[in-house]
Amino acid sequence: MHRTRRAAVLGTLAALALGATACGSSGGDPLSGGGSSSAAGSTTAAPSGSSAGAGDGSTVVVGSANFPENVLLGSIYSQALKAKGVKVEEKFNIGSREVLYGQLQSGNLTVLPEYNGSLLAYLDAKSSAVTTEDVNAALTKALPSSLGILDSSSAEDKDSLSVTQETADKYGLKSIADLAAKAGEFTIGGPPEFKSRREQQLKDVYGLTFKEWKPTSDTTANALKDGTVQVGNVFTTDPKIVQFKLVPLADPKNVFGAQNVTPLVNKAGVNATATAALNAVSAKLDTAGLTALMKRVAVDKEDPPTVAKDWLKSNGLG
Repeated sequence: MHRTRRAAVLGTLAALALGATACGSSGGDPLSGGGSSSAAGSTTAAPSGSSAGAGDGSTVVVGSANFPENVLLGSIYSQALKAKGVKVEEKFNIGSREVLYGQLQSGNLTVLPEYNGSLLAYLDAKSSAVTTEDVNAALTKALPSSLGILDSSSAEDKDSLSVTQETADKYGLKSIADLAAKAGEFTIGGPPEFKSRREQQLKDVYGLTFKEWKPTSDTTANALKDGTVQVGNVFTTDPKIVQFKLVPLADPKNVFGAQNVTPLVNKAGVNATATAALNAVSAKLDTAGLTALMKRVAVDKEDPPTVAKDWLKSNGLG
């Protein structure tokens, strides 16, 4: 389940103090939590010794990793909770999963927007679970008793094989399986390590043998647009999918395991009201919707809190 993401891993964990705001590109890595990024909008740093409370009306502390998508999700969670009368404190742009997870265990954080497959890989690197149901079942066993996951959304930030709308229409491509007849004529692009990690798997599972593998790194979506490659490894919530009208192909055989956006909580810090509010977000959030929201944040440069507020209002949650 290791994910090939364009971000660099941050240096020492000591530098990732709570409340610190990272800055840089719009990319990020849900697996490592690393990657330099910035997200517009305010953050509220709680005192380092604060605790999550006990779900009895005390403050719920919503955290996020330091890349724009996670900050946006944190803002959606925060505002959804506030709309239900829950007292909320925000601690966004914190840093890597190692820091986030430790702060959740200690009670300094109460809620985090997580990615279930990446979280499972962090807790159990040997797990073979790939479907949402199996990943969540494995997570429930792997997490300590103090922590838990709430309902997963259908929104996933995961690897895909994507094509342009023109290519999809011309060759009738809807799923990765549909590529089998044409792969030999296509060049595929992705991060440099994508070939070594996925070439044999795509051949074994889907029978795909591509004409050429081209390292395109951060420019994969652009390479699809200009025709340098015909198939590209683009993450499913990359705003360029919307911007360039790309088509992520379905993956019916689960080569790319589940990466559902899922609330991870300190159980002592969330009551029934908070749980219901977060589950209601998961019920409405899907991949296409999150990708559209990320275009507003990463391309149109809108503030994540404003984008979150609009989404909640349009879905009857704010």
